[in-house]
Order: sequence, then structure tokens, then C-alpha cells
Amino acid sequence: MEQQEYAVGATRVAAGRPDGRTGGAGRGTADAFLAVREAERESDCEPEYASERASDCESGPVDAVAASGADGSQTSAEGLSPDPGLLRLAHWFAAATPGTADDLCTASFGLYPARHLGAAAAPADPVVSWWHGPTAHAAAVPRAREARTDGGLRRARRDAAALPVVRSGAKQGRPGRHRRPERSRALPEAPCDVQDRSGEGLPDAERRIAARLLLAHPLVTASGPHADGFPLIRRHRDWLTERFDTLLGYRLVVGPWHARLCKAGLGPGAARRLEHPATGAPFTPAGYARLTLALALLVDAPEQLPYGRLLQAMRAAAPDLAAEAPDPADPTGTAALDMALAALADWQVLGELPADPGDTAFVLTVDRELARAVPAGPPALADDAADLIRRAAEAEPATAVRRLLAETPVVLAADLPEDQREWLREHRLSGPAALAEFLGLEAEPRAEGVALLDPAAELTDLALPGAGTLAQATLLLVERLVEEVRPLPGEATDGDVPIPDALIDGVLGDIADDHDLPARYLADRTALRRDALDLLHRLGLITPTPRTTWLLRPPAARYAPAPDLHPTPGTGRHSRPTIPPPAREGLRTQ
Repeated sequence: MEQQEYAVGATRVAAGRPDGRTGGAGRGTADAFLAVREAERESDCEPEYASERASDCESGPVDAVAASGADGSQTSAEGLSPDPGLLRLAHWFAAATPGTADDLCTASFGLYPARHLGAAAAPADPVVSWWHGPTAHAAAVPRAREARTDGGLRRARRDAAALPVVRSGAKQGRPGRHRRPERSRALPEAPCDVQDRSGEGLPDAERRIAARLLLAHPLVTASGPHADGFPLIRRHRDWLTERFDTLLGYRLVVGPWHARLCKAGLGPGAARRLEHPATGAPFTPAGYARLTLALALLVDAPEQLPYGRLLQAMRAAAPDLAAEAPDPADPTGTAALDMALAALADWQVLGELPADPGDTAFVLTVDRELARAVPAGPPALADDAADLIRRAAEAEPATAVRRLLAETPVVLAADLPEDQREWLREHRLSGPAALAEFLGLEAEPRAEGVALLDPAAELTDLALPGAGTLAQATLLLVERLVEEVRPLPGEATDGDVPIPDALIDGVLGDIADDHDLPARYLADRTALRRDALDLLHRLGLITPTPRTTWLLRPPAARYAPAPDLHPTPGTGRHSRPTIPPPAREGLRTQ
């Protein structure tokens, strides 16, 4: 009953995996798979909601598989036939710019993790601006070179007789003012600690743990890195299915061996991207194209597939995409193919990969069930990549805003269309509170918008503050930028504040002078600037603009010292030196 009620393509043949999995629906069961999938589509996707929940309701390339034939003949030894919808998507990836390719991946696969800011600031009135409200800034604690035990920044040793370093916007005689204590970020592989300090019941704590796990990892398997949390998902699947559908419009599919939360897209400019699981290198359009092309073949591939056959099928299905020179930076195409296969192995669509890329005789183990669970839906209704990105993010105002609150670090009213801005204004407290209760987060409403914070720093793929050189250098950068350009109380501002290029370069130069950086950043300051600004952008603390390089966003002020809203006359950063009255009279007579 469980397989019929919850599984997507769960009909299996006898297998030979240590964990009891077969790795796919098995030959001869495709018709049963399509029957189950079509029944789910008819019950879950009414016509009037098709455009709003296109990415939620289609958990696999059903139409494309049906169009190409589903009698099992495609998995014969003679050849593999690609899924037409995924093949079309692969060409869109290949023709896209890097940013558009990232947004297209978010819209078509929906496998991105939630991203939230960490440390909470003191409570404040919701009408208070982030610029002038309480902050999450912590006092800096300098560390000597000998005391350094991790990969973070080190304070450069200086001669005691040397003059104090004068920093941009800083006073003399205060070295170390921007130093923060090193912090390590240890994330549990599966959040299974069900002890609840608030005294709530065990089922409530388990539900919250399962919901957080799914939001952080939309594809969870019984044998993967988060297998410890899978039993909680199965135990509370009915409740989780109802809550995800009611609050976020997400479809949850729970089978015997995997759980898939089908997320919607986030629209253009979402700053989400796929990265190589081992190296962290961001996917290129060529990498996305190779990934989708391989997936188009694997959804109907046999469980045991020679590596050489997959390569031949990719070349036959799309000669232009499998060409030898898809990218000037990757003339052989090796890097694009490597990141594509690494992602498929990370999702457990593929088993072990060949150690030698030239070993075409290596036999891949394919999990067709997981391959079909990866796509959020074929681009059958979309005209092009931009249309798919738009369609995947469509929803009524309440659902759209709640999705942004659950998935993104900060929701600013200025970024929302009028109908969503009106909903956020009317539900400023109750809307975020429902999600905060569901996911164990803390709401931080401010004049400019709302952020849902995760003080445990677990429900995020990026952390600030964080361990490591880049995170600590970025924290120093945003702190200094806020101190330099923060608007004064009463000063007219549209929310975001322009950051001069020279200020960014000067602050990063100060950081490089004051701290020991890795050799790669000392030799290439451009790389330091690129990586630090990229991290701030992905966290929603800065945003690009055509006319100025970057704009600093109000939530960035959370990471700077609290402003002095009532400075002593003549001592503020923007004030002029006080001139005694007699001297002032002398100036008038000159």
C-alpha cells in the first residue's frame, strides 16, 4: 500500500544492492510508472492551477517519456533515446548566459537549499530601519599568530614602535577594532537531535526537524548522507505534505527509498547556482547542458550502463552539445562533463564513477527512479528559458511571499511587485510567524522588510559570520562599508546606498595589509574582491546595478556596530570641527 500511495515509479524488480534497492523501476514496469504518475498529475494539478504550480506538480519528464515510447525498448543494448523535454532544456542551458543558466537550473530542478542569516539582533519595533536598529555585531577579539588553529584570518604581527595603522573611516589607536573571534561551523549531516528546549512534544520536534531537512536538502534518500533523517520524513509524511502544500505550494513525494520536495523557482536574479560537490566550482552553462543531456538519457536507461555507451549516446543525441570545444575556458569539455557526472553521483542518480575518465568500459550503476525525481517538470509549456524561469516562480501573492521568506535570507518590500508588497504589509507579523513556527526560525521585521533568521546556522548553505579566510574577510568588508556609507537618521534614502568602487578597493587593501591572507588572494586582489562581493551578493546584502557597481542593502547594517544616533556635536564622522566663537568672528573679518 505504501508503494502505491506514496511512491513515484516505485514498482521494482528483484535487485542486488546491499541496501535492498534496485536502482530503478526495472524493465517492463514503465507502463505502471506512467499510470501512477498520470494519476497523480490528474489529482494534483487542476487546469486552473497549472501555470501557478507547473514546477510543483510535475515531478518528472512524463510527457516526454510517453511521447518517445515507454515500452522498455529504449533501454536495449543498441542505443538510448533522450527525453525530448530534457533535451530541449539542455539546449536552453547551452545558449544561456551564466546568470540565466543559474536561474534556469533553479526553475527546472528546484534542488536548491534554503538560505538564511544567522545571529539574531535584539528585538526592535518593526518600524525601525535596519540601518539604525539593533545589530548582531560582536566585539572583536584579536588573535595572535601563534594562537591560530584554523583556516581563518590572522592578525599580521607589527613592530611595537610602528605607527598605528590608519584605516578607512577608523580612528587611530584602535587596532583590532574590526577583529572578530574565529568561529567554527559544524553542521550535522542529518538533524536528528529531537531534544527540544522549549518543552514541546517529541512529535512536534520531529516534524520540525524533518521539515528543516527537506528545505535544506530537497532530495533525501534512505542510503544517502542524510539517511538518519529519512525515517522522520516517512513517519510524518502526511503532516509534512499538508503543511508544505498549504504554506508554500510545494509538492512532497515520499517513497520507500527517497523523499522529494518539489520546490518552485525563485525568478530571475535569484543568485542560486549549482556547484561541483567536491571542488565547489560553480557550474557553467556548458556544465548545466551536459548535466541535463545526461539526465535526458538516464531517465530511461538500464540499471547497468557502460560509461562509453553513455558518452556515445550523448554525442548521438546532441552532437552540438557534446562537441569537443563547448567553452574557451574548457577546450576539451572535460571540466563540464566532470561536474555534470559529479552532480549526478552526488544525487545518487549514478553510483561510483570511473577513476579514469578515459575508462569507457567502466559500468555505471543507474537509479532510474532518482533520475526521474530530479526534474521539477519538463519545459513543455514554456516558450524559452526566460518563460520557464517566469512560469516556475508564478504563484498567488501569499504563496509567493512565503516562498521567499522560507528560501531567501531577506525579503525587502521594495523588491516585490505591488500585490505581494500589499500582502506583506497586511501580514507583516502573522505571515512570517507561521513560517517561523513551522521551520523553527526567528522573524526579524524591520521598516524595509522581513528576515527569517536561523540562530543555529544550520538551515543555510552560506554562513556569515563563518569559518575560513573568505568569510572572515567578507565580514570585515561589510562592517567597514556600513560604517562608511550608512545614511544618517532622517537622511533621505531609497533604502539601498551606492558603494564607490574606490571604497571597496581601499577597504580590501586595508584588510590585506592588516591580516595574513592566502597566497592566492595576496597575488590576485581581484580574486579577493570578486569572491567577497559574490558572497555578499548571494546573501542579499549587496545588489548590482547598471549605473553604479554595487548598492549596499539595509540588512547589511546587522553586521556593523550599532550606530550612535545622538553623537556629541562636532564628534560625528560627518561633522566638521567645532570652531570657538572668537575664532569664528575672526574668520568673518578676514
